[in-house]
Amino acid sequence: MTETRVLTVRTEKREQFVDISAAISEFVRSSGVRKGLLVAFVPHTTAAVTINEGADPSVMKDIGAALGTLVPRDDPRYKHAEGNSDAHIKASLLGSTVHIPIVDGGLMLGRWQSVFFAEFDGPRQRRVNLFLY
Repeated sequence: MTETRVLTVRTEKREQFVDISAAISEFVRSSGVRKGLLVAFVPHTTAAVTINEGADPSVMKDIGAALGTLVPRDDPRYKHAEGNSDAHIKASLLGSTVHIPIVDGGLMLGRWQSVFFAEFDGPRQRRVNLFLY
């Protein structure tokens, strides 16, 4: 049996990391699934999903700063006419999907791990498609 849900994420800034761990955990709990696999998929080309430390907010700030250094917003080499090439590149670097094992009815994340929606072209209303197998 497969359970699905669409999680709506509203961002307030052009670049923002939103912790979606609680919403995903609630979906797993309410499904009744005790053992399986959660897939979170972001169907946007300028947004991503990633797993990293959620205990210290400076970690995600550091990741955002590093991505900004690696992929600057304005680079004269960009050809994409919409002016958001950096957002496409950053989203590609982080990826559109994460897979998380479900054990004993909960996400099998490490002690410090959280799931983040990564916005690179906001503010917007976005979707994260959740699938339980």
